[in-house]
Amino acid sequence: MEIPVTPDSILSTHRSHWASLRRDLHAHPELRFEEHRTAEVVANELQALGYQVVRGLGGTGVVASLPGADRQRGIVLRADMDALPIQETNDFAHASCTHGIMHACGHDGHTVMLLGAARVLKQMPQLPGAVHFVFQPGEEGGAGARKMIDDGLFEQFPTEAVFGMHNWPGLPAGHFGLRTGPIMAAGSRLKITIYGKGAHAAQPHLGLDPIPLACSIVLQCQTIVARHKDPVDPAVISVCMIHAGDTDNVIPGRAELRGTIRTLSSSLQQKLQCDIRKMSEALAGAYGAQVEVEFFQYYPATINTPSETAFCESIIRETFGDARIRADIAANMTSEDFGFMLEERPGTYVLIGNAAEGKGAPSLHHPQYDFNDDVIEEGVRYWVALAQRYFTAR
Repeated sequence: MEIPVTPDSILSTHRSHWASLRRDLHAHPELRFEEHRTAEVVANELQALGYQVVRGLGGTGVVASLPGADRQRGIVLRADMDALPIQETNDFAHASCTHGIMHACGHDGHTVMLLGAARVLKQMPQLPGAVHFVFQPGEEGGAGARKMIDDGLFEQFPTEAVFGMHNWPGLPAGHFGLRTGPIMAAGSRLKITIYGKGAHAAQPHLGLDPIPLACSIVLQCQTIVARHKDPVDPAVISVCMIHAGDTDNVIPGRAELRGTIRTLSSSLQQKLQCDIRKMSEALAGAYGAQVEVEFFQYYPATINTPSETAFCESIIRETFGDARIRADIAANMTSEDFGFMLEERPGTYVLIGNAAEGKGAPSLHHPQYDFNDDVIEEGVRYWVALAQRYFTAR
């Protein structure tokens, strides 16, 4: 008697393969838009499953589509592929082989969970609509989602809704968090360059020291957060880098500040940028210096739409049970370029817990971070249930 193929049977058969694949990706991390080996691994896996693969969207992006009965209906399931410029301090066998680069945000796990879903769904009966598996480059500061959209992602792959998922060390492994509305912040990077006049450290009156002005700007940035907006509207301005001078007995002629602004609304993001510019220029005028203020690498807020979020909540409850979901998880002030996709199509971004039972996990972007392989199967289950239910529930 022939034994029917079920999602559970596929999951159990390929559990070790997925863990091995995830560890291979972890050991060979690649920075944004340099994900050439990663893209090759992804494309080879998909082609071995019988998918036709489209490469090059957004630079190093990979897309495979599972056709549905109605070619005009389709959804996007998205995973990001890039790593971070961080030196890994783990000493396990699959630690990064590349000095100064590591998968400190779990994108290796995201990639494998989506590959797992592509495998399972390929062996299931045809769905009413198409499922587009999108493996995106350049999430970490490169706005790879925007680049894929600009390269025609939604024109080439008709899409009515988009779905994303990110691992979360603050949740127990296999638990899920989501919310309607903003779940991650709008973000932009700032660069403030102060032009003074160099002088000997013993003769400050002959120069124009940019360092006191730089310190004043850093302090006033915090006043902007505390006094220039509604206290219940979250915002974070962080000056994370200061550079001035090359030696200890010369007043430099130039100082540079770099940091980020994060808000839960794009309008507040624009207001704070305006306030920082005005404040910096006014302080520079008072000091008699010149200042240049730049904002770049803007990400919109990641805003989940109500209908799609209610649908995802129902999928999680039915698949994993009520105890495994936090449907009102607090918004986080980190930024995520999936917000670009949510500006174009309705959809939902969920968090999947990464912390092993009874213990915590290093935070995202920590040099000892590692994706929890026990979560892979749960992520695959979520993607498969979502795809199987979407076209009949909508």
